[in-house]
Amino acid sequence: MLRLAKLAERSGCPGVLSSPVEIQILRKTLPSVLLIVTPGIRPVDTENGDQNRKGTPVQAIKDGASYIIVGRPIVNAPNPAEVAKK
Repeated sequence: MLRLAKLAERSGCPGVLSSPVEIQILRKTLPSVLLIVTPGIRPVDTENGDQNRKGTPVQAIKDGASYIIVGRPIVNAPNPAEVAKK
């Protein structure tokens, strides 16, 4: 993972896609200007679904994610707007 992220950075990519588990490692190793887009974000009170490497929105942002992706917990919720606001 780290090897590929370094290659992407050297190749001029503005960012990488990373699981919540890897954010801290990437932030410590790569330039802070590199964007880290993080899927697998689940609110605390949401089931994991098929995500093995997941994190909460607060933790992902604290660890250094530039953008988080909260897909199915919002889309599949009875009230998506309410879940998005949380």
